[in-house]
Amino acid sequence: MHQFFAQMTKKSSTIPSTSLSFEDTKIAFASKDNFQLKKSYWIFATMNQNWLVNLGTFFIKLFLFLHFPIKKIIKSTIFAQFCGGETIDGCESTIQELEKAKIGTILDYSVEGEESEKSFQKTKEEILKTIRKSAENPAIPFAVFKVTGIFKAELLEKAQTEVELNEEEQELFDHSKEILVEICELAHQLKVRLFIDAEESWIQTTIDHLTYEMMERFNHETAIIYNTFQMYRHDMLANLKAAVETAQEKNYYLGVKLVRGAYLEKERQKAHEDEYSEPLHVSKEDTDRDYDLGVELCLKNVERVHFCMGTHNEASCLRLCDAMNALEIPSNHPNIYFAQLLGMSDNISYNLAASGYNVAKYVPYGPVDAVMPYLFRRAEENSSIAGQTSREFALLQKEVNRRNNA
Repeated sequence: MHQFFAQMTKKSSTIPSTSLSFEDTKIAFASKDNFQLKKSYWIFATMNQNWLVNLGTFFIKLFLFLHFPIKKIIKSTIFAQFCGGETIDGCESTIQELEKAKIGTILDYSVEGEESEKSFQKTKEEILKTIRKSAENPAIPFAVFKVTGIFKAELLEKAQTEVELNEEEQELFDHSKEILVEICELAHQLKVRLFIDAEESWIQTTIDHLTYEMMERFNHETAIIYNTFQMYRHDMLANLKAAVETAQEKNYYLGVKLVRGAYLEKERQKAHEDEYSEPLHVSKEDTDRDYDLGVELCLKNVERVHFCMGTHNEASCLRLCDAMNALEIPSNHPNIYFAQLLGMSDNISYNLAASGYNVAKYVPYGPVDAVMPYLFRRAEENSSIAGQTSREFALLQKEVNRRNNA
């Protein structure tokens, strides 16, 4: 354990330790009736078999391509597990259900891979809608978007190199930046905290520059704009330290969302194809170490750095809770949040919320066929992350057994 957390743990021996447990499935699945519980059980039972995930993904893509009428089946199973609805209004029941458990909602318009001007305008309007929705509903503590929803990825990548954009490219880039400013201005005006999600390393530096420019402009009263730090990158802890120092020097609040990382396979594939050194840590242990050091840095600077732990890692969550307890930082400190994805790690989200911590769920939404890339990635990530699906399945199985024996 790192020195800071070790000191906090030692200090906490004189303070009543947190009674928080992520094994309490009664709390974790209290919002699910028996039918919903068993449906989730069978979804994760299927996802626990890699060959079934691969086979199912292949056939779903094929049936959608052939226009087979399978959307109702998708909507009632994997879509219902991981998405809130097809529209913002369609997410209302999910928002209310989470609110009953004192869990916030982060509406995430999850349509991917479209790069036309029409799609950029559509994405902009959806982001503005989620910001307005958040402003009117305290159960929605953040809004979120990806910069590639309003910028061409190739322009972000080119802007990150030494190659200068030509006149037409610069006009397109500037137009997209105007959309970014419009989004951030509305968030600032309505006092809505806004996550800018992390993306692939070959466009992330451009995203960082844009995000810090927005922070310097809009984060002087409080943290409105948040950047996302993927700690599986070996340079990210140094980047976070530099961001804290810059915020202190320029006297603005730093908004931070800490994640481990979401593009592992793509990063490795591109590094291999383009023959450059991977920007990733060589081991999960290195990622975990930097993640916890990043949390430690944010906690030490909690008045300047407002942060959200976006993680499904139980150990990291417990470590932060113990450190907060040792420092006598209230569990509901407004500058500290935890976040997980809808449909996953309910044992973390619901037990944290029941213990008084600030918790929110990412709630993806969009038309069924348009969010399929997100759902495929969810299935593939769950099956590839060591133990993640097995853990979800075991917890659901435990709760099914508890109810059967009650």
